[in-house]
Amino acid sequence: MAYLELNNIYKTYGQGDDATQVLSNINLSIEEGEFVAIVGFTGSGKTTLVNLINGLLEPTSGEVLFKGEPVKGTSHERGVIFQNYSLLPWLTVGQNIYMAVKEVFPKKRKQDLKEVVDDYVEMVGLTPAINKRPKELSGGMRQRVAVARALAMQPEMIIMDEPLGALDALTRGNLQDEILKIWEKDRRTALLITNDVDEGIYMADRIIPLRPGPNATLGPEFKIDIERPRDKTELNDNPNFKKTRNAIIEYLMDIGDARKAEAKAPIKLPDLAPKSFVDQFEFKL
Repeated sequence: MAYLELNNIYKTYGQGDDATQVLSNINLSIEEGEFVAIVGFTGSGKTTLVNLINGLLEPTSGEVLFKGEPVKGTSHERGVIFQNYSLLPWLTVGQNIYMAVKEVFPKKRKQDLKEVVDDYVEMVGLTPAINKRPKELSGGMRQRVAVARALAMQPEMIIMDEPLGALDALTRGNLQDEILKIWEKDRRTALLITNDVDEGIYMADRIIPLRPGPNATLGPEFKIDIERPRDKTELNDNPNFKKTRNAIIEYLMDIGDARKAEAKAPIKLPDLAPKSFVDQFEFKL
């Protein structure tokens, strides 16, 4: 039995003539301890897919199973790192994380909870800002708080919806490494949604493209045959990296071109010539 299963998932928004089928015939199985990345174009339905998995949305048809049980609503077992920060503006960095940790571990002592908060704040490099509120932080710092909060809750599965896209390259790379360290420590099941092929190859065991919507569906999987731990500085010289990267990019380009070809032809305007009024008037010098 797979740890996470999506069986024949369809998701439609609207009704009648206004209905739009965003996802179509989505089938996915993720084993316990596996790290899977889904890559796709902007607007292809990746966030809708994440919200179905974490229980914020229900499928129009099909089922989402987590550890063999249907997903009904959200759960601390599935920690989500969203694109946006989702921080409470009246709480400090430490308080935002503490509130989440206390909710998950209500029986732990206050001092133990504080130690967990301090560890994860330090992990994302925000110890000097632990008493600052979100309005005092940059966008990248806020996202680092969101990452620390999700990981501090120690979920059984980590779901990441393009969480690092707004960060500078250095911070993004550091957080990629920290997320991988946490994952490798106890091999928690992980799902990464990204539009960065290199990020997917660096972090995941396999990559599955999401074909662009409407009626978006999953494409063929690409297994990442690169030993862990992986070194960013050596990836460009790794033949498996080059081969896999080229194959995924070529596939994405092909489906992008196919989608453009399927688009409706432009409306053809009637062959009309502008009417001239010059001959109707006499101009005298």
